[in-house]
Amino acid sequence: MVRLPSGLLVRGRGLRAPWPGGPVPDLAVLLLGRPPTPLAGETRWVRWPDFRLPADRALFDAVLREALERAAGERVEFACTGGRGRTGTALACLAVLDGVPADGAVAWVRSHYTPRAVETPGQRRFVRRYVPPP
Repeated sequence: MVRLPSGLLVRGRGLRAPWPGGPVPDLAVLLLGRPPTPLAGETRWVRWPDFRLPADRALFDAVLREALERAAGERVEFACTGGRGRTGTALACLAVLDGVPADGAVAWVRSHYTPRAVETPGQRRFVRRYVPPP
């Protein structure tokens, strides 16, 4: 679980790992290059090829906003195959949306989620330049 600066909790995980236990999330944000296999509960799919960036920036922004709003009262999860690159990048951008300065968001997610979050130089640049739309 990651506690955002506002105190909201979200979970990040890799789909390749065994189910971590606990309740099924109310909203699972799946960051994958192909349409996902259906999961229990409500899902949002953001097409995001491995080691790259979201294919649809407007959709990504909308899903982040929805996830942040819903985390106030529901279980929200972000997941990709390994749980580090795409998931870490999305969590870093979510932290920016929640008030972390963009130039410090990669370090923030690495200290609050996993030290190996945000894997590629392109993903790091994406987070540093992330400005949520108004």
